[in-house]
Amino acid sequence: MSASENQDSPGRARQNLIYRDGVLGRTPSVPTDFDTLERRAKRKMSAKGWAYVHGGAGLGRTMQANRDAFDKWQIVPRVLRDVSKRDIGVELFGRRIPAPVLLAPVGAAELARPEADVAIAAAAAELGVPYIFSNQGCAPMEESAAAMGDAPRWFQLYWSTDDDLVDSLLQRAENIRADAVVVTLDTTMLGWRPEDLNLGSLPFAQGQGIAQYTSDPVFRRIVHERIKAAAGKADVEVTLGAIRSLVSMTRRFPGRFLDNLRSPEPRAAVETFLDIYSRPSLSWADIETLRSRTSLPILLKGVLHPDDARRALDAGVDGIVVSNHGGRQVDGSVSSLDALVDIAPVVDGRLTLLLDSGIRTGADVFKALALGADAVTLGRPHLYGLALAGQAGARDATANVIAEFDLTMGLSGLTSVAEIDRDALRRA
Repeated sequence: MSASENQDSPGRARQNLIYRDGVLGRTPSVPTDFDTLERRAKRKMSAKGWAYVHGGAGLGRTMQANRDAFDKWQIVPRVLRDVSKRDIGVELFGRRIPAPVLLAPVGAAELARPEADVAIAAAAAELGVPYIFSNQGCAPMEESAAAMGDAPRWFQLYWSTDDDLVDSLLQRAENIRADAVVVTLDTTMLGWRPEDLNLGSLPFAQGQGIAQYTSDPVFRRIVHERIKAAAGKADVEVTLGAIRSLVSMTRRFPGRFLDNLRSPEPRAAVETFLDIYSRPSLSWADIETLRSRTSLPILLKGVLHPDDARRALDAGVDGIVVSNHGGRQVDGSVSSLDALVDIAPVVDGRLTLLLDSGIRTGADVFKALALGADAVTLGRPHLYGLALAGQAGARDATANVIAEFDLTMGLSGLTSVAEIDRDALRRA
């Protein structure tokens, strides 16, 4: 083996960078293990920010189940195989990406860091991995796309009660050259989240996380109609908290702050969003209209039951994201990884299959792929990195997971993602 062999692999390159800095007395600003990363991020974030990003539904049992599910499986490394050259890239919807990792959409990400979505987009572009723009983003999708150049980007859709708004958001996603649209199905209403509830904290009610809406012409038209219908009505209890909320809404609304402060539009925008952002009546009949609404590949996010996977196949969508929303919606839910085990044989390679929720390490990525996923999405880790060091932090937290995945694959005796299958694992 030559001295330079395998030096350019993501794992070795990342290790070498960190160890070289160590020689100079520098340690990573973004911890390389999840527990330390999470602990430091908590110290950095506000109480409301931490509650929103970290918190789960109910007692947090689904969050714990997501982690316990990975412990049910053990990797069985093989030795004396030439793993000096490895390829961890995958192809998704005609685009070759350097690793089977995407950055998940996270609403109201400015609670972790003010620049939020644009910084995450730029971090993803540095690594060449897709970022799924959140429908509940803190920056218009056009601004995030501008930060990415030609790097891959997807768009997450929350299906509004207003179909014209749905069509407008889909058209904007096509205009920014998104590679796919991910329709989130499991948030037709908010789950019971005690960490937020105990603080009375809903970021959207402060104008945080609604930039996709306030930048949309259809939404603005709906807001103007609401203002006109409510002319002369005043129903606000004036408290210090209400004044702070109004200032928060005003700061986040497009335009000059002083003009917005005198305008009813910022408050009306928040009220309109809260009324129409989600649609509890969403059904398979609605999903079947998507082909006429967009030319983009369509993925359904939040599928956990094999029968729903079969319905997705029948509906002709292009992919499924097996997800329990990071444990934020239903307490006591099946873990995403356990659901993947049941869904993968149903799908049987006929559509793209992603795993979301609970991914913390490169070894987790390996296990998810071995159990049938084509790629995974990374949520809290990149948000915690963002909280610690902005764009560089989101990049480094993601790069660490990719580096560990590369090393795990090689140390398991495999040289490409295509070789990772159930034979690489055994039940604990």
